[in-house]
Amino acid sequence: MKRLINQTPAPATRMLFGLLPFILLVIVYILASDARLAENPGDKLLPSFGQIGDAIQRMAFEPSKRSGEYLLWVDTASSLSRLALGVLIAATLGLTLGLLTGALPLVSAAASPLLTVVSLIPPLAILPVLFIVFGLGELSKVALIAIGITPFIARDIQRRTLEIPPEQLVKAQTLGANTSQIICRVLLPQLMPRLIDAVRLSLGAGWLFLIAAEAIAATDGLGYRIFLVRRYMAMDVILPYVAWITLLAFLIDLTLAWLSRRLFPWQGKGAM
Repeated sequence: MKRLINQTPAPATRMLFGLLPFILLVIVYILASDARLAENPGDKLLPSFGQIGDAIQRMAFEPSKRSGEYLLWVDTASSLSRLALGVLIAATLGLTLGLLTGALPLVSAAASPLLTVVSLIPPLAILPVLFIVFGLGELSKVALIAIGITPFIARDIQRRTLEIPPEQLVKAQTLGANTSQIICRVLLPQLMPRLIDAVRLSLGAGWLFLIAAEAIAATDGLGYRIFLVRRYMAMDVILPYVAWITLLAFLIDLTLAWLSRRLFPWQGKGAM
């Protein structure tokens, strides 16, 4: 008798199993929506797919009567630009801090305790401080994302640096390499795919900080729009926006995974 633990689904079966929870969720939603709308046609909690489609048409394909802009695309561009800049800054700082603290014991002795303490500070708790220091403009939103995920990336890169076999460093020194050459030619090439993995893992937190900042102080953005229409209980707008954010996050993660495999094929199969 073949044990369950040893049974591996075929590719088609795996795809079916992956789609099954989503199909069930859609069915449950349709049934619940129909039941609520049958009892109260004006119910806003669970709009029908027709109502959601009308909201998507209005937000994405019809210009706003007030500004003349296509709101969904304007919000998307604003949010993605903030997220990209914040993640880029965090990746640069995280790689630098993680590499130096992992490779240089003197730097680690001085910076690691501070990095540990900073990583324990809830980023959302310092959001009012950022608004006071940087104002309510773009800088405070980008700073929240960068401050929120830099410690995570730095600590992950530090750990990855310490995992590199010390024999490689000994051999490089035997061949005459100095500290900067070891960092740039031995450590850094091995850490770049790890950096992409760390960025992928931190994107969820990055989206959280972005939406929180936009909800409090912004005039556009996906988070701003969601919190703007919630006062009207406009679930026909909120649900598509949430689904759109999820799709964007999935596509970004997929792109980073492809980029990692493309640039660093020697690392083997990347986790999806």
